[in-house]
Amino acid sequence: MALPAQLFVWLVTLLMIIGLATAAQRLLGVRFGRLRTFVAALMAFGLAQPVLSPILAGMGEVEPDQVPEAGALGMLLLLAMCVVLIPMVILVLAEALVPPGSVPGPLELFRSLRGRLSRARRYSQITRIAIRHGLGPYLRGRGEQVDDRSGKVRLAASLRAALDDGGVTFVKLGQVLSTRRDLLPAEFVDELGRLQDQAAPAPWSEIEPVLAAGLGGPVEEVFAEFGRTPLAAASVGQVHTARLHTGESVVVKVQRPGIGAVVAKDLDIVRRLAATLEDRTRWGGALGLRDLAEGFAAAVGEELDFRVEAANMAAVAASGGGCVTYPAPHTAMCTERVLVMQRLSGRPVTTAPREQGPDLARGLLDCLLRQILVEGVFHADPHPGNLMLLDDGTLGLLDFGSVGRLDASMRSALQRFLLAMNRQDPLGVTDALLEVVPRPEDIDEAALQRALGQFMARHLGPGTDSVQMFTDLFRIVSAYGLSIPPEVAAVFRALATLEGTLVRLSPGFDLIGEARAFAGRYLAERVSPETVKESLTQELAALLPMLRRLPRRVERIASAAEHGRFSMNVRLLADERDRRYVTGLLHQVLLTVLGATAGVMAVILLGIGGGPPVLGSTSLFHLLGYNLLVIAAILVLRVLAVIFRRPRSSDGPRGSGEHSAYPNGSRGR
Repeated sequence: MALPAQLFVWLVTLLMIIGLATAAQRLLGVRFGRLRTFVAALMAFGLAQPVLSPILAGMGEVEPDQVPEAGALGMLLLLAMCVVLIPMVILVLAEALVPPGSVPGPLELFRSLRGRLSRARRYSQITRIAIRHGLGPYLRGRGEQVDDRSGKVRLAASLRAALDDGGVTFVKLGQVLSTRRDLLPAEFVDELGRLQDQAAPAPWSEIEPVLAAGLGGPVEEVFAEFGRTPLAAASVGQVHTARLHTGESVVVKVQRPGIGAVVAKDLDIVRRLAATLEDRTRWGGALGLRDLAEGFAAAVGEELDFRVEAANMAAVAASGGGCVTYPAPHTAMCTERVLVMQRLSGRPVTTAPREQGPDLARGLLDCLLRQILVEGVFHADPHPGNLMLLDDGTLGLLDFGSVGRLDASMRSALQRFLLAMNRQDPLGVTDALLEVVPRPEDIDEAALQRALGQFMARHLGPGTDSVQMFTDLFRIVSAYGLSIPPEVAAVFRALATLEGTLVRLSPGFDLIGEARAFAGRYLAERVSPETVKESLTQELAALLPMLRRLPRRVERIASAAEHGRFSMNVRLLADERDRRYVTGLLHQVLLTVLGATAGVMAVILLGIGGGPPVLGSTSLFHLLGYNLLVIAAILVLRVLAVIFRRPRSSDGPRGSGEHSAYPNGSRGR
């Protein structure tokens, strides 16, 4: 019988704690976490007797038969409010000292610890890779400076091998660096260029299960022929040749096994590093490294899904390729980790004859500029490893895991930017640039205009060199604190990559002259009679409804003004958010006044001597004073709870504190 009685006591105690927690949260008017509220109520339940005992002792000895009914009721009310007051104080102190989210919960703490251990293992793995390839001294900043060419070649080879062993994320880094001749010596650029088409392939024993799972059956049943030796290997996957049962030659791109978990760890490291640099460095905040890291992470995530690449391939092909050919995907056979597409017959573009280089570079530049400025769907990673010289002498563009997209307004702003650059108009270039990127509040437009004028004089004047043009433009944008949206960053990166590719295709290529020629052709297309007629028709169709209503509205306004009935109505607090904000503010003021009034009345009653005794030496005035003092404390705590609570949504008045959000429309790598 002792066990049921003890169980009943525990159940009653639990219900009392839950009731105490509910009452404290309702009186504070703020939602707290369940665990935090329960712990506060549990602590209050344990502290109730030590806290209330001195209060009861101060009231003197009381005989049960001497307690009037009013005194018993007041005493009961005082004790109940004191018990509820304890968890309220604990919750408000916790809100002020330990805000929600500042200390992780048990589950979050376990996940964080597991994530830290996982990242530590990855850091250790990366360090071991660097040391194995002889790069350990350079990680510690003690590496010797290498001046001779043979030493640079050996160091570049070690760096390339280390990046290759590091995995997808580091291979991508090497690919980007291989196009930056303005940053790295030629030995490093040439060596890192091998990462684009000479990554170590995965063995067939690891690739075959991925193919069978993606294709839904054995490779021998799906294809008439399949080459087990890969045609090429890249950072994300490797390409095999195959032939369908219809006789068509195809290439099959299969994802490397097990890269998903490694990429997730690397991207987590990239995000944390970007957040640290943005918070602790001025240049990191100016560049918006968090957004760039998120864009890179989203891009890599999409690149791991070959269905996205197949859709990108179809979208770019639909925009028109001009003199560039795109492989057609076999959509029905494409899965998340397997991509089947048309095989283009050709060889690496780096083997193109020198005399053919200018024509290939001109066609590639025209194709990419048209994709960016006209179609709005562009290949965001045009490095040499993604290009082929086809048997018919044209270019073939591969690897559509990296595709950017621009909406009509962004394309229009970029078009104005290009045309103003063509005219060498600093004012027009500045205005167009501030339409492309968000305009800061404290930007010095005159200084920006002068910087852009100097930039154009350096790169666009007669006989000037266009090397590092896009790099210098990016530096100007960063120096003036312009936060680049992800889709524009993808454009800049694609153009910077294209710059390095064009130099490899045709050394000395006149990038400025060809870009101006494209601008002239595009401008001629825009001012042709057909396009002008179409634009006027569209504008007139949009204006006609407004023009039809305009005379009647003007007549009504003139008539009202003539007869003295013209008036204007302004609706204050018409927005629900404004009303909610003002109402909450009035509530806080009212609670503060009531709490202060109750406190003053409590002090006055406690200072009054005499009065009818109700509990030992305690008079009725003192009992009322104690109750009012507790009520004042509850009201003040309710106000403090709202003050200490960190804002979680923009419920304030409209126009104050609103933040801009930029669409992550690009998928550039």
